[in-house]
Amino acid sequence: MALDKPYLDVPGTTIFDADQSRKGYWLNQFCMSLMKAENRARFKADEDAYLAEWPMTDEQKAAVRARDLNWAMRTGGNIYFLSKLGATDGLSFQQMAGSMTGMTEQQYRDMMIAGGRSPEGNRVVGETGNAQGAASQSDAWKAWEEKAQKELAAQVEQAQAATKNKADGRARITASVYSSHVPAIGAAIDHGKTEEPYWQPLFKGYDFSKQWMKDNTPDVIFLVYNDHATSFDLGVIPTFAIGTAAEFEPADEGYGPRPVPVVKGHPELASHIAQSVIQQDFDLTIVNDLKVDHGLTVPMNLMFGSPAAWPCKVIPFHVNVVQYPVPSGARCFALGQAIRRAIESYDQPLKVQIWGTGGMSHQLQGPRAGLINAEWDNRFLDRLIADPKDLSTMPHIDYVREAGSEGIELVMWLIARGAMSDVAGSGKAPKVAHRFFHVPASNTAVGHLILENQV
Repeated sequence: MALDKPYLDVPGTTIFDADQSRKGYWLNQFCMSLMKAENRARFKADEDAYLAEWPMTDEQKAAVRARDLNWAMRTGGNIYFLSKLGATDGLSFQQMAGSMTGMTEQQYRDMMIAGGRSPEGNRVVGETGNAQGAASQSDAWKAWEEKAQKELAAQVEQAQAATKNKADGRARITASVYSSHVPAIGAAIDHGKTEEPYWQPLFKGYDFSKQWMKDNTPDVIFLVYNDHATSFDLGVIPTFAIGTAAEFEPADEGYGPRPVPVVKGHPELASHIAQSVIQQDFDLTIVNDLKVDHGLTVPMNLMFGSPAAWPCKVIPFHVNVVQYPVPSGARCFALGQAIRRAIESYDQPLKVQIWGTGGMSHQLQGPRAGLINAEWDNRFLDRLIADPKDLSTMPHIDYVREAGSEGIELVMWLIARGAMSDVAGSGKAPKVAHRFFHVPASNTAVGHLILENQV
C-alpha cells in the first residue's frame, strides 16, 4: 500500500498499526479474556477446547500453543495483549521480553543490568547492531513456515497470472451520495408500508436513485453516519470512528435487529484509510467489532432496495453528533479531503462512493420537538453543491437554531462533499445527478443528493 510506514525498516520491531490491529483482533481479544480467573482456569484445563471458542486463524492458534510471541506478533498480536497469555503461564514481563530475543533468561537479565540494549546499530535494518537479523523462532514456527512456503509458491503463481488480466491503477471516488437516515423509513420498509399514501411520495423520490445505483454500483461505499446510542454508549463516545472489520451485523435498537443483510466490510482499504488519515493529523478510533444501526442500513435500503445481499462492500465511518462538543463543519470538510487523499493512494483500481447521511432539519426532544425548516434545508443543499467551503464555516449554533437540535447531523454531509474532486482542484464542479426533498418522514425533513465527480 502507498502509505508512509517509516517504521518498517526498524530492526527487530513490530509496530502495532491499523493493519496489525485488524489482523490480530480475535487473537488479542482471546488474550484479553484471560484477565478473568475463570477463563484462565478453563484455558489451562483444555487449551484446544478454549481456543476453539475463538475465531482466530489456525496460525494464530498455533502461535499461542507454541507460546512463540514473535510468531504471535507477526499474526497481529500486540505485546500488551499477549502479556495476558504470559501472565497466565506465570511469566514476568522481563521473561516474556527475553523469550523474543534468542537469549537465555540469564543472558537477557545480564544485558538489562548492564544498561539495556543500545540503539547504536539498531536504528535501521542493515546496520551492525545486536538486534539485526531474523526473529527468534520456535520449532513449531519453523515447521509452519516450511509448510506455508510451499503453499505460498502455488498461490503466488496463481496471483501473478490473475494480475496480468487486472487493470492497473488506484482507487478513485466516483460520486458522493447524501441521504437522511430516518428510523421510521426502515420500519416502513420492514413492515411493507412503502405504498401507503403517507410513505409513497418519499419512496418515489428514490426511484431514480435505485436505477442509478444499478448503473453505477461501486466496489466500496465509505458511509458516514452516526451511531444512535447503539454500539457506543456513554462509556465511550469517539468523535470519529472507522469500522475495519470484515463484516458488521445489524444492531438491535430495542425492536430487534432489522431484517437486512449483514454488511460486508473492506478491511484492507479501511485500515489503509485509517493509517493515512491519522498520519494527516486526524484522530480516528479504529473499531474492529461494530454493529450498525439504522443510520447506516436505512440509506442502504433507499439506494439498493431490499436485496438478499448488499451488492458492494461498505466501510462504516461514525461521527459523534450526539454529545457535545461535536466536530465543526470546517473540521468535517477538511476530514473529507484527507479521506479522498487516503482513498486515492490505495493501489487497487477500486470504484469508491462516499456517502454522507443524517439530517435534514429535525428536533426530537423538548418543547421544540417537530421543528422543520424547509427553506433553510434547501438553501443548505444549494450551498453544499455550489460553495461547500463557505458552508463549512457555519457555526454549530446556526444548525441548532435553524435546523433543530438533531439537524447538526448535517455536518456529516460535509465530509462526503469534502472528498469530491473539485474541492481538491483536480476536477470540474460535480454533476448533480439527482436532487430530492420531502417533508415529513416521521419527525424529519428528508434531503437527498447524488453528485458525480467530473474529473
